[in-house]
This record gives sequence, structure tokens and C-alpha cells, in this order.
Amino acid sequence: MDKRLLDILCDPVSRSPLKMLSKSQLDVLNRAVRAGQLQTTAGNPVTAELAAGLISVDGKVMYRIDDGIPVLLADEAMGTTQLHDFPA
Repeated sequence: MDKRLLDILCDPVSRSPLKMLSKSQLDVLNRAVRAGQLQTTAGNPVTAELAAGLISVDGKVMYRIDDGIPVLLADEAMGTTQLHDFPA
């Protein structure tokens, strides 16, 4: 993702900055998706693995990136507290 775009993106709820998910974070997230253990903040199951994503700087909320486009909808966010082995 373009650094200039990343610099202006923020969490739509908290307005805190976002950063790219690391490879290890993405691996844990996709493992939870495959196991059917991940839900959005709206309570909907996440069924598709993520190729990339963003995470809030406090490490509590993640957003997917679809075809290079960040999906910054509060109902589509995913909380990290539902993942017991999520790396900081």
C-alpha cells in the first residue's frame, strides 16, 4: 500500500492511526478464518482469508484490504480480543 495513503488513513471509530498487518498477524488471522473462529464487530462470520489488512496502533481492531482498497467500515472491523494467540 502506498505510504502516503497509509499516512492519512485512520480508524473510523476511534480516529487512531492504522498500520499494515504483519505477516505473523495475518497468518494468525487467516488460521482463525479457516477454523471458523473469526467474526466482524457486527457478529458476522469472516469466511474469506485476507491477503492484506490494517490494524489500529493499539492493536485492538483490524480492517481487511480487498484488491488494494481498505474496507474501513465499523461493522466490517475485526477485534483482536477474539484471537487468543494474536501477536502484538
